[in-house]
Amino acid sequence: MRDKRTSTAKGRTPGGLALYTPEERARRDATRWTLVQGILAPIQFVVFLVSLALVLRYLTTSEGAMAATASVVVKTLVLYTIMVTGAVWEKVVFGQWLFARAFFWEDVFSMLVLALHSAYLAALIGDWGSPQARMGIALAAYAAYLINATQFVLKLRAARLQAPVASPPLSAVAA
Repeated sequence: MRDKRTSTAKGRTPGGLALYTPEERARRDATRWTLVQGILAPIQFVVFLVSLALVLRYLTTSEGAMAATASVVVKTLVLYTIMVTGAVWEKVVFGQWLFARAFFWEDVFSMLVLALHSAYLAALIGDWGSPQARMGIALAAYAAYLINATQFVLKLRAARLQAPVASPPLSAVAA
């Protein structure tokens, strides 16, 4: 079966296919999950920045262990929330929960981000390693998150470039 995606000069997936078929774009634009993702993504980024500052403060001064720990837990919970709602969004738009062609590599890397954040929680709950070692896991998770966030920002940019160009208003054509 041939993929119905149209090929454009801009907004293509790495395989050269357009990011969305017209039907997928319509579902993306119609679902409330697009708005949910649009709200959660910047919230997650702000939580990340605050947590990163607290973790680095703890690692450099040995002060604020509780605040740093709590911030990593909050960051992880926000990540779980955006992962679940993102899977719902992907199901609505592409018909599958994860690893749709248009977001395959972003989803693969998201699994690494999720694994690292989960490893932090497991170490915390199991009281494995020193607090500094656990913060090292958090920093690795945050580095992976930054790469993954960059992947999604680039994909968002590609989607905007692929968006159909609106026709100028009739009054502009007549002038």
